[in-house]
Amino acid sequence: MIDLIEQPVRSTIVETARLMMTPASLDDLPDVAALWREPDVYRHIGGKAFSEEDCWNRLLRDVGHWRSLGYGLWTVRMKATGTYAGVVGFADFRREMNPSFGDAPEGGWVMAPWTQRQGLASEAVGAALAWVEAVLDPSRTVCMIAPDNQPSLRLADRFGYAPYAATQYKGAEVLLLERPRGGG
Repeated sequence: MIDLIEQPVRSTIVETARLMMTPASLDDLPDVAALWREPDVYRHIGGKAFSEEDCWNRLLRDVGHWRSLGYGLWTVRMKATGTYAGVVGFADFRREMNPSFGDAPEGGWVMAPWTQRQGLASEAVGAALAWVEAVLDPSRTVCMIAPDNQPSLRLADRFGYAPYAATQYKGAEVLLLERPRGGG
Protein backbone atom coordinates (compact mmCIF):
# COMPACT_ATOMS: atom_id res chain seq x y z
CA MET A 1 0.00 0.00 0.00
CA ILE A 2 1.25 3.48 -0.85
CA ASP A 3 0.48 6.47 1.34
CA LEU A 4 -0.06 9.59 -0.71
CA ILE A 5 0.81 12.86 0.90
CA GLU A 6 -0.86 15.87 -0.60
CA GLN A 7 1.56 18.62 -1.50
CA PRO A 8 0.40 22.18 -1.99
CA VAL A 9 0.40 23.07 -5.66
CA ARG A 10 1.95 26.44 -6.48
CA SER A 11 0.64 28.15 -9.54
CA THR A 12 3.17 28.92 -12.22
CA ILE A 13 1.03 31.87 -13.32
CA VAL A 14 1.80 35.13 -11.56
CA GLU A 15 -0.60 38.04 -11.67
CA THR A 16 0.14 41.58 -10.54
CA ALA A 17 -1.95 44.74 -10.63
CA ARG A 18 -1.10 45.33 -14.29
CA LEU A 19 0.64 42.20 -15.51
CA MET A 20 -0.04 38.56 -16.29
CA MET A 21 3.07 36.38 -16.17
CA THR A 22 2.81 32.90 -17.66
CA PRO A 23 5.50 30.30 -18.32
CA ALA A 24 7.11 30.70 -21.74
CA SER A 25 5.17 29.06 -24.56
CA LEU A 26 6.04 28.23 -28.16
CA ASP A 27 3.18 30.55 -29.16
CA ASP A 28 5.32 33.45 -27.92
CA LEU A 29 7.77 33.17 -30.84
CA PRO A 30 6.52 36.18 -32.88
CA ASP A 31 6.66 38.43 -29.80
CA VAL A 32 10.06 37.11 -28.70
CA ALA A 33 11.49 37.62 -32.21
CA ALA A 34 10.15 41.19 -32.35
CA LEU A 35 11.63 41.95 -28.91
CA TRP A 36 15.11 40.74 -29.89
CA ARG A 37 15.09 42.88 -33.04
CA GLU A 38 14.86 46.04 -30.89
CA PRO A 39 18.24 47.86 -30.75
CA ASP A 40 17.50 49.03 -27.19
CA VAL A 41 17.15 45.38 -26.19
CA TYR A 42 20.08 43.66 -27.87
CA ARG A 43 22.53 46.55 -27.37
CA HIS A 44 23.46 45.17 -23.92
CA ILE A 45 23.04 41.49 -24.75
CA GLY A 46 25.11 40.34 -27.68
CA GLY A 47 25.23 43.65 -29.51
CA LYS A 48 23.23 42.56 -32.56
CA ALA A 49 19.69 41.57 -33.45
CA PHE A 50 18.83 37.94 -32.82
CA SER A 51 17.79 35.79 -35.77
CA GLU A 52 14.53 33.88 -35.68
CA GLU A 53 16.62 30.73 -35.16
CA ASP A 54 18.28 32.30 -32.10
CA CYS A 55 14.88 33.35 -30.75
CA TRP A 56 13.45 29.87 -31.34
CA ASN A 57 16.36 28.31 -29.44
CA ARG A 58 15.92 30.80 -26.57
CA LEU A 59 12.24 30.00 -26.44
CA LEU A 60 12.85 26.25 -26.43
CA ARG A 61 15.33 26.76 -23.57
CA ASP A 62 12.76 28.78 -21.64
CA VAL A 63 9.97 26.24 -22.19
CA GLY A 64 12.37 23.47 -21.21
CA HIS A 65 13.19 25.13 -17.90
CA TRP A 66 9.55 25.02 -16.85
CA ARG A 67 9.05 21.46 -18.05
CA SER A 68 12.28 20.09 -16.59
CA LEU A 69 12.94 22.20 -13.49
CA GLY A 70 9.53 23.57 -12.52
CA TYR A 71 10.68 27.17 -12.80
CA GLY A 72 11.95 29.48 -15.51
CA LEU A 73 11.24 32.67 -17.36
CA TRP A 74 7.75 34.05 -17.61
CA THR A 75 6.22 35.72 -20.62
CA VAL A 76 5.02 39.10 -19.35
CA ARG A 77 1.87 40.59 -20.86
CA MET A 78 -0.33 43.52 -19.96
CA LYS A 79 -3.29 42.12 -18.08
CA ALA A 80 -5.82 44.52 -19.63
CA THR A 81 -4.80 44.08 -23.28
CA GLY A 82 -2.61 40.98 -23.59
CA THR A 83 0.15 43.11 -25.13
CA TYR A 84 3.54 41.44 -24.89
CA ALA A 85 5.81 43.36 -22.49
CA GLY A 86 8.85 41.08 -22.18
CA VAL A 87 10.31 38.19 -20.24
CA VAL A 88 11.28 37.94 -16.57
CA GLY A 89 12.22 35.06 -14.33
CA PHE A 90 14.84 32.70 -12.98
CA ALA A 91 16.78 29.90 -14.60
CA ASP A 92 19.76 27.59 -14.37
CA PHE A 93 21.77 28.38 -17.50
CA ARG A 94 24.90 26.50 -16.32
CA ARG A 95 27.06 29.36 -17.55
CA GLU A 96 30.71 28.51 -18.04
CA MET A 97 32.42 31.43 -16.32
CA ASN A 98 34.59 32.22 -13.35
CA PRO A 99 33.35 32.69 -10.73
CA SER A 100 30.46 30.32 -11.24
CA PHE A 101 26.92 31.03 -10.10
CA GLY A 102 26.82 27.55 -8.57
CA ASP A 103 23.30 26.38 -7.90
CA ALA A 104 21.83 29.85 -7.25
CA PRO A 105 18.84 30.70 -9.47
CA GLU A 106 19.88 33.30 -12.04
CA GLY A 107 17.47 36.17 -12.50
CA GLY A 108 16.91 37.68 -15.89
CA TRP A 109 14.70 40.36 -17.33
CA VAL A 110 14.24 41.79 -20.79
CA MET A 111 11.41 44.24 -21.19
CA ALA A 112 10.17 45.89 -24.37
CA PRO A 113 11.42 49.47 -24.77
CA TRP A 114 7.86 50.86 -24.61
CA THR A 115 7.58 49.64 -20.99
CA GLN A 116 10.34 51.93 -19.72
CA ARG A 117 9.59 54.52 -17.04
CA GLN A 118 6.26 52.93 -16.14
CA GLY A 119 7.40 50.71 -13.27
CA LEU A 120 6.46 47.57 -15.22
CA ALA A 121 9.91 45.97 -14.95
CA SER A 122 9.90 46.57 -11.19
CA GLU A 123 6.43 45.10 -10.92
CA ALA A 124 7.46 41.98 -12.87
CA VAL A 125 10.82 41.46 -11.15
CA GLY A 126 9.26 41.94 -7.71
CA ALA A 127 6.59 39.35 -8.47
CA ALA A 128 9.18 36.90 -9.86
CA LEU A 129 11.37 37.30 -6.78
CA ALA A 130 8.42 36.72 -4.45
CA TRP A 131 7.51 33.57 -6.36
CA VAL A 132 11.03 32.12 -6.54
CA GLU A 133 11.65 32.75 -2.84
CA ALA A 134 8.34 31.15 -1.87
CA VAL A 135 8.74 28.14 -4.16
CA LEU A 136 12.48 27.44 -4.39
CA ASP A 137 13.56 29.02 -1.09
CA PRO A 138 17.10 29.78 -2.31
CA SER A 139 19.65 31.27 0.06
CA ARG A 140 20.52 33.74 -2.69
CA THR A 141 19.70 34.65 -6.27
CA VAL A 142 22.16 36.03 -8.82
CA CYS A 143 22.18 37.96 -12.08
CA MET A 144 24.64 39.06 -14.74
CA ILE A 145 24.49 42.56 -16.25
CA ALA A 146 26.65 44.47 -18.73
CA PRO A 147 28.46 47.29 -16.86
CA ASP A 148 27.02 49.95 -19.19
CA ASN A 149 23.41 48.77 -18.81
CA GLN A 150 22.45 51.42 -16.28
CA PRO A 151 18.66 50.82 -16.36
CA SER A 152 19.17 47.14 -15.54
CA LEU A 153 21.73 47.89 -12.85
CA ARG A 154 19.32 50.38 -11.23
CA LEU A 155 16.56 47.77 -11.31
CA ALA A 156 18.85 45.17 -9.72
CA ASP A 157 19.88 47.65 -7.04
CA ARG A 158 16.23 48.44 -6.29
CA PHE A 159 15.76 44.79 -5.33
CA GLY A 160 18.90 44.47 -3.23
CA TYR A 161 21.29 42.97 -5.78
CA ALA A 162 24.90 43.99 -5.15
CA PRO A 163 27.93 43.42 -7.40
CA TYR A 164 30.36 40.80 -6.15
CA ALA A 165 32.56 40.20 -9.20
CA ALA A 166 33.47 41.53 -12.61
CA THR A 167 34.31 38.94 -15.24
CA GLN A 168 33.95 38.08 -18.89
CA TYR A 169 31.23 35.97 -20.41
CA LYS A 170 31.59 34.96 -24.05
CA GLY A 171 34.11 37.74 -24.60
CA ALA A 172 32.04 40.52 -23.03
CA GLU A 173 32.63 42.32 -19.75
CA VAL A 174 29.87 41.60 -17.22
CA LEU A 175 29.10 42.31 -13.60
CA LEU A 176 27.90 39.47 -11.38
CA LEU A 177 25.41 40.49 -8.74
CA GLU A 178 23.82 38.61 -5.86
CA ARG A 179 20.90 39.10 -3.53
CA PRO A 180 20.51 37.23 -0.25
CA ARG A 181 17.09 35.71 0.36
CA GLY A 182 14.66 38.45 1.32
CA GLY A 183 17.29 41.10 0.58
CA GLY A 184 15.24 43.79 -1.01
